[in-house]
Amino acid sequence: MEIYIVKPVDSVYSIAQKYGVTPQSIIDNNAISDDSRLMAGQALVIVLEDIKHRVTAGQSLYSIARMYGTTVSNLLAANPGITNPAQLQIGQIVTVPRGAQQKRTIDVNGYAFPSINRDVLSKTLPNLTYLSIFSYTVKPNGTLSTINDTPLITAARGENVAPIMVITNIIEGEGFDSDLAHVVLTDTGTQDVLLNNIVEILNSKNYYGLDIDFEYVYPQDREAYNAFLRKTVAKLRPLGYAIITSIAPKLNANQPGLLYEAHDYPVHGALLDHVVIMTYEWGYTYGPAQAVSPIDQVEKVLQYAVSVIPSKKILMGMPNYGYDWTLPFVEGSSARSMSNLQAIELAQQVGAQIQYDEKSQAPFFNYYDSEGRQHVVWFDDARSIRARLRLVEKYNLGGVSYWTINFYFPQNWIVLNSMYNVNKVL
Repeated sequence: MEIYIVKPVDSVYSIAQKYGVTPQSIIDNNAISDDSRLMAGQALVIVLEDIKHRVTAGQSLYSIARMYGTTVSNLLAANPGITNPAQLQIGQIVTVPRGAQQKRTIDVNGYAFPSINRDVLSKTLPNLTYLSIFSYTVKPNGTLSTINDTPLITAARGENVAPIMVITNIIEGEGFDSDLAHVVLTDTGTQDVLLNNIVEILNSKNYYGLDIDFEYVYPQDREAYNAFLRKTVAKLRPLGYAIITSIAPKLNANQPGLLYEAHDYPVHGALLDHVVIMTYEWGYTYGPAQAVSPIDQVEKVLQYAVSVIPSKKILMGMPNYGYDWTLPFVEGSSARSMSNLQAIELAQQVGAQIQYDEKSQAPFFNYYDSEGRQHVVWFDDARSIRARLRLVEKYNLGGVSYWTINFYFPQNWIVLNSMYNVNKVL
């Protein structure tokens, strides 16, 4: 796989000629809706086809492997018809796979709402280890909301993807609620009812495990949250269920703020099978314009995280969206959320050149709307995705977690699969 940055004179056809691939493969792999309107600065993934090598006199699999910088084992895997490696025939065609380097295997989690388009789900599942279905909301008496998760569970298991039940302290129509979390975390009777309800759903719906996503927990409830996690692990682990938590992106143990203080990294790391660190939302709906997941900030979080959590338990958060801000930013104003593809299509519509910020390792562009207001759009493309995915190797992480997979962005999965193998636990 190659990443190509479009120049003003480029067309899909000229780029295809340059790499010896078909124009349609570029269109499909980048979900290009209008191949006549590539934008300068746009990143394209180019999936290179396997090389067809014709054997000449004196050549062996070993010499062919050396010629292309691969291994004999890779050649044998790509050529099951070669039954005797020592007897190649002159003129015989040997397939040399592109990107045949050894790759690490990682866990990949994707959050999905029950409303996800089934075609999007179907195309995404082969790239996942876990499908976390968002979400069962907890009630003050320990009961849970109902969601239409059965179709997603069935689809996930059909693709050997482990379905994960997600519980949240969300009040419907409002958002995460600190008071609700306080009731659950401080009332043992409510916890008993809640855990019994969780076990019943895990069992009856054939879930693989549980993800606890409690956010904006009061700082004074930190130890109560830790105690609840211990109680949950004691209840679920003997039953064979995986247990995951989603936690805020902290820079240090004592980082102030309602989002951060009750998330005790060392305790989560010691107790749980996986910890999803939500390394996104630096650029967010009600904040000033900036990259959603700037790599310099993400790396600072990981540097602290791996010092107190076993690195293989960490799933680094990956956003699958961008924002469109009106400038200048006014406190109380809101940005418009959009998919990465929608961002690229908007750049085409307004004729904006896509730029790339080296510090945050993220693409962006500016434009003016019909009312003369300036906008800036920050989003993700193959470059920013590859840059953050390299952190998995750098910090020896267990894998990544996408929020959310409800939008299908083919570039992301091509980049991911070019770098890593996806673990399957089923």
